[in-house]
Amino acid sequence: MQGYAALPVAHWPGMELLLWQWSVGVQWTSLAMITVFFLVLERSLRLAELRSWVGAWFANLLALGITVLYWNWRPSGGTFRVISAGYMGAKAAFGVLLILGALQMGRQGCAATRPFLVGPVVLFALSGALLTSLEALGTLSNPSMCLLFAVGGFLLLRQGGGVRWLAAAMLLRALLFFLTSVAFVLTSAAPGAARELVGLAHSFLSAHSFVDTGAEWLLALASVIALSDRVSSELRQSNRELLSAQEDLRRIVDRDSLTALQNQRALPEVFRRVQPEGALLLFFDLDGFKAINDRHGHQAGDECLRRFAHGLRECFRPGDALIRYGGDEFLVVAPGLESGLAEERIARLRERLGTEGVGEARLEFSVGMAPLEPGGLPAAALRAADRAMYEAKGA
Repeated sequence: MQGYAALPVAHWPGMELLLWQWSVGVQWTSLAMITVFFLVLERSLRLAELRSWVGAWFANLLALGITVLYWNWRPSGGTFRVISAGYMGAKAAFGVLLILGALQMGRQGCAATRPFLVGPVVLFALSGALLTSLEALGTLSNPSMCLLFAVGGFLLLRQGGGVRWLAAAMLLRALLFFLTSVAFVLTSAAPGAARELVGLAHSFLSAHSFVDTGAEWLLALASVIALSDRVSSELRQSNRELLSAQEDLRRIVDRDSLTALQNQRALPEVFRRVQPEGALLLFFDLDGFKAINDRHGHQAGDECLRRFAHGLRECFRPGDALIRYGGDEFLVVAPGLESGLAEERIARLRERLGTEGVGEARLEFSVGMAPLEPGGLPAAALRAADRAMYEAKGA
């Protein structure tokens, strides 16, 4: 009912009529394939935008079905008005649902725009119901669809990513509707019009469904590109969130729940970070900790561990790794810290803990130091610091 189909059949040359019938058959098969493809895709992915696109292709298939129905039935009067309204409404629904799906894809302004997209469907259907002839329908439908697709294309250009491919395809489809309108005007021109242009317009309209088929496949391909970009973006976002969750989980697992210091699980990463440039290892052990637990209870012992951890944080640098090695043993990995400066920090720690003691639960500790040379073995440096700590405890 669009393009060449708007001319009386008696005016069509035989070959052009056969070509039009053949092209409509090809377009019908093509539209059915596209509709089934998007229906299967929607069943697999369950996305709102795909539901809109499935509805769009069903609407386009309905419009083509109305065209075939007309040429097999040739209604007139009130029946023609009903068919005309159905055709115009179905074509408008095709464009509107394509736009709506793309807006849902971009997730920008979809809710605010949806009410305005219902208007064209109602307006197209009402205007079709007022028409009384096929020529009037052809004169109205192509420019109206050109305007709808042009507005939709420019609206979608504001979206980012793959939706712009669909915007470009819709603008191209608007151009084809415009060319069809021009061809229709030429075929309806006065007898004195240039025969060459009229003949060219007849040829274009006879193969119009072939052109429509190509444009529809282009729209389908652009929709798939937009969907692929959306899925890829969501996968990248999910991957970032997964990595962030893994990092948060690793920090939780590597953190001692009592003192909020790192635990032994964090040591491999700490050593990997400081090994190239080396570091100073300080191994701490609380003196008489078992006696504190026995005399004052485990709650007092836990409080002593928290106080000691707080003292480490106050006396060492933010870049130093503070680790609860196990039980009442603590390890400080201090990159770039000289032993003399380390002694000053240890003295400050003793002074701080001495003034914070409450009752008999006073904290004293032994400490051993050992350097981790650049590129050296962390395990060997850790053993050396442990030995130095036991030597200090024995002394």
